[in-house]
Amino acid sequence: MEEGARHRNSTEKKHPGGGESDASPEAGSGGGGVALKKEIGLVSACGIIVGNIIGSGIFVSPKGVLENAGSVGLALIVWIVTGLITAVGALCYAELGVTIPKSGGDYSYVKDIFGGLAGFLRLWIAVLVIYPTNQAVIALTFSNYVLQPLFPTCFPPESGLRLLAAICLLLLTWVNCSSVRWATRVQDIFTAGKLLALALIIIMGIVQICKGEYFWLEPKNAFENFQEPDIGLIALAFLQGSFAYGGWNFLNYVTEELVDPYKAANPGEPEDVCGRVPRGGEGLRDRGDS
Repeated sequence: MEEGARHRNSTEKKHPGGGESDASPEAGSGGGGVALKKEIGLVSACGIIVGNIIGSGIFVSPKGVLENAGSVGLALIVWIVTGLITAVGALCYAELGVTIPKSGGDYSYVKDIFGGLAGFLRLWIAVLVIYPTNQAVIALTFSNYVLQPLFPTCFPPESGLRLLAAICLLLLTWVNCSSVRWATRVQDIFTAGKLLALALIIIMGIVQICKGEYFWLEPKNAFENFQEPDIGLIALAFLQGSFAYGGWNFLNYVTEELVDPYKAANPGEPEDVCGRVPRGGEGLRDRGDS
């Protein structure tokens, strides 16, 4: 029996369709393995980032930041600091995306670095707590903006808000499950709409400044408190600002679907991000081996 088993094992190794050939890297990359389709280009990748950052938060958070900061000057400082923190995080994720070119974002990085248990806990918390609440806030904000013109003298009914929010979530879920290409197209369309809305807000703000409405922007008036300063409220202002910038890490969840993730991470130099991390992180592995 042992000789027969050894004979079968050697036959499987020599056979083109054997287990060893299926497990080889060439089989996975040459069409024999299962992989995600690379359908997301550089423009769509930028649309995913911009579309997720410029979401409902930018239309909701400014009020909370200003109220909790207590002054216009401190509110501007909150926006600048949270923007710098977001930029640092985005640069770190750009390097992680080319060093560990796997879809999954936080889950993939935590799993590869800290192990399967830590990765499972991170994914479990994200699926059950973080993302459902975030999507619920976004959907409810969208439905509120849609229904508010229909109820100019009162607030929209809660049942209508919840029903429309649920319909939007189900529709977007169906689109994302059906086709990556259609999902990116929908993302691009909504991104263009949000950019148009922000452009209108910015233009109207510039028009008001040109009319002389810049009293609170003058240095002597910017830090005039309209409420008692409170460290807890200031921390809440930073939380509101961070919520508005949220979404800067979403592209790393679809890294394997990018046509060229290195170009998406750094369009100017696709071979190197920030001059340190080469394609696939070979330099990191070489330094670790030495």
